[in-house]
Amino acid sequence: MAPAVDPAVLRRRRLITFTVMAATIMHALDGTIANVALPSIQGSLSATQEQVSWVVTSYIVASAILTPLAGFCAMRFGLRRTLATCVIGFTIVSMMCGAAQTLDQLVLFRALQGGFGAALVPVSQAIMMDTYPREEQGKAMAMWGVGTMLGPIAGPSLGGWLTDELSWRWVFYVNLPVGILCAIGILALVRDNVHGAPRRFDLLGFTLLAVAIGSFQLMLDRGHMLDWFDSVEIIGETLVAAVAFAMFLIHMMTDRQPFLSRELFRDRNLTVGLCFTALAGLVLIVTATLMPPFLQQLMGYPVFTTGVVLAPRGAGMMVSMMLVSRLIGIVDARILIGLGFGLAAASLYDMTLFNLNVSESRIVWNGVLLGFGLGLVFPPLTVLTFATLPQRLRTEGAAVNALLRNLGASIGIAVLVSMLASNTQQNRADMVEKFTPWHPGWPMAGSGVSLDPTQLAIWDGEITRQAALIGYLNDFRVMMICSLVLIPLLFLMRRPPLIAGR
Repeated sequence: MAPAVDPAVLRRRRLITFTVMAATIMHALDGTIANVALPSIQGSLSATQEQVSWVVTSYIVASAILTPLAGFCAMRFGLRRTLATCVIGFTIVSMMCGAAQTLDQLVLFRALQGGFGAALVPVSQAIMMDTYPREEQGKAMAMWGVGTMLGPIAGPSLGGWLTDELSWRWVFYVNLPVGILCAIGILALVRDNVHGAPRRFDLLGFTLLAVAIGSFQLMLDRGHMLDWFDSVEIIGETLVAAVAFAMFLIHMMTDRQPFLSRELFRDRNLTVGLCFTALAGLVLIVTATLMPPFLQQLMGYPVFTTGVVLAPRGAGMMVSMMLVSRLIGIVDARILIGLGFGLAAASLYDMTLFNLNVSESRIVWNGVLLGFGLGLVFPPLTVLTFATLPQRLRTEGAAVNALLRNLGASIGIAVLVSMLASNTQQNRADMVEKFTPWHPGWPMAGSGVSLDPTQLAIWDGEITRQAALIGYLNDFRVMMICSLVLIPLLFLMRRPPLIAGR
């Protein structure tokens, strides 16, 4: 029987959990909440579509570049001071975003917001693992994981509602009360732990990694707009990313105190877990990215209805996370992760059978199944990934883990959105080629009657919808295959003794 825990300790743990979850949700929301407000921002600030896209790009790139720095800052300045500083900075810059009068100001403030937000997820995760003992970390990661998962799903719905009811500026102002509560909670509750002895800052290593990540993220974010490698910009960004990353690897292997500790990547669980995190992030974020335009553009759903139909996915996640928090330590975590990927694959298979008449109830239950499956994946995956990692490397490992999750999502979005556009174009061309007055399937074949332009326009729009539908179904099929391929690789990870022997 587990020893009784002091009620005051339990109360403090719950308050810390609430505080760091709020910080995590705030950052996760801001990665997607502004997307639906872009048309309003574009009109308000008199920007072109390409110019306004930098509102999202600047946030993503700055966050990706500075995420690896979270481990060093936590080691040098402590978890409490690092998180409090980032939450306060994030909140202040959010207000500046809402008050921006020009697009240049907004892009600059969004970059600063992404920079302050970069440490919120990895440092929050490290605080959660420090707050709970090893045998309760599965439960803790299940609770904390709600924030990392619900943010990307709830962001577009909340952003659409705030933009419609108030204005796009409230997409940023909404962070003020959350940020104030987080800052107070962190300063009052969190102990200022420092993991490991401070080491010198490897400026060269950080610069090379930052250039590599920034160039790679820019290439992914702008590739579909510039037709990928037909663009000189995309070719240049790819070359810069490849050269900078190669130089970073050489520097990391040869420097006495590199920016990222070599010891991190000697841990098999962490290394394999990073790959799973990247691919799990792909399935979570890409489905959340593809479903809103599928429902709005192909099926004519309004923004609010889209949010309502997709919201049950979050409910499925929360139910499975509560369940998995009780099963970790009783059931092999690898089995839970495999079951989660299996359920996600089943949901994605069902999505490959969607048509333009699919019912709302089917979409809702499909989302519940997908959410339930992904909820089984992330908490035990986090526990397994960090189970054998020394505590002094935990925050640094959490930063790399957060970076890989974001890069996996970015790669998935870039690849699958490009596939969607390419498949839609090819499918439409194939359909139009066959849909001619000389084809047996032509509705008025042999009648000698020509159709009026209005009817032809209606048919042209329907052909485009059907071509796009096939493109979406192909993307869902790719994600299903990725989910299934991962399952056998789970047994490369070691089952941690402390969990196994609970």
